Amino acid sequence: MHKDEVKGAGKQVKGAIKDAAGGLTGNTKLQAEGKMDKAEGKLQQKAGELKDKAGKALKN
Repeated sequence: MHKDEVKGAGKQVKGAIKDAAGGLTGNTKLQAEGKMDKAEGKLQQKAGELKDKAGKALKN
């Protein structure tokens, strides 16, 4: 598992919390930030998965 996968998953959790908190309080800015964090986290996690696969392919 690549470190970007872990960081990406963490960013997704942080984003989900912001999104939910923004929704509950009516804070659209916080909700939008949460959605952006979740999207960035997904991208970072996918990049980590690709790096991990590339590393394994190079070892073989």
